[in-house]
Amino acid sequence: MSKNNLTTVTNFILMGFTDYPRLESLLFLVFLNFYLVTLLGNVGMIILIQLDVQLHTPMYFFLSHLSFLDACYTSVITPQILATLATDKTVISYGQCAAQFFFFTICAATECYLLAVMAYDRYVAVSNPLLYTVAMNPSICWRFVIGAYVCGMWGAILRTTCTFILSFCDNNQINFFFCDLPPLLKLACSDTTNTEIIIVFFGNFVILANALIILISYLLIIKAILRVKSSGGRAKSFSTCASHLTAVALFFGTLSFMYLRSGSGQSPEENKVVSVFYTVVIPMLNPLIYSLRNKDVKAAFKRVIGRFQVFQSM
Repeated sequence: MSKNNLTTVTNFILMGFTDYPRLESLLFLVFLNFYLVTLLGNVGMIILIQLDVQLHTPMYFFLSHLSFLDACYTSVITPQILATLATDKTVISYGQCAAQFFFFTICAATECYLLAVMAYDRYVAVSNPLLYTVAMNPSICWRFVIGAYVCGMWGAILRTTCTFILSFCDNNQINFFFCDLPPLLKLACSDTTNTEIIIVFFGNFVILANALIILISYLLIIKAILRVKSSGGRAKSFSTCASHLTAVALFFGTLSFMYLRSGSGQSPEENKVVSVFYTVVIPMLNPLIYSLRNKDVKAAFKRVIGRFQVFQSM
């Protein structure tokens, strides 16, 4: 077909989850509840860390930013899911699609870097607890966090630019529930070879490099724990890492399954399920993982509630 007969796309149609209308109302309620629990858990974690002085440590400083990222990137995606379920199909402009893609990529990439920083933080805490607050002082912590956000932003700029310089013609139906890379590449009517090479290389680098940092950190953590003579001391040292290790396994496991596979082995339905897990389910689970398995968070929650009750009785 000649280029003159191609119509440039100015908006996209998100096809959503299912072709069965009866399921849409049920899915709407499920995702709405997920979203509310996610916001309550992550915003509540941020507020709790700010209010309780005993949680003003490097670990909880990083955790507050993890909660912020989880709240942000589920807010980029979940309202779009709800809109699609409510209206069967959702029309999204070209600019809105690019913006959603950009902000989602910032949050996801920054979370990769932040989880790697948190692994290093756990290594410092376990290997040298007496000098932990000196080695991870507020200045160092802020540098790590700002570095994670800057790396996430530059990655998002590269990924978004490479994706949206492609031409989209005629077909504007995205068989997905938000503007993600695999379905957008399938719609492009220009050659995507160079774009895929750049994006795949960058995506692999971000995931694998941060996974390597986490792996090395935990190997060093295990080595440090094995030096502890008492079994109680080893259990206490490992317990400080268990929540983070669980969050890492969930996040990097689903990202790897989604983006490190070959394109020929992916199906839209499978991609939808995996994407829901890391965009909706994991942000909801993270505050539960860090609170249910953490005595410090439980104690801080009781202290904050106790202070609130005293204030109410005055």
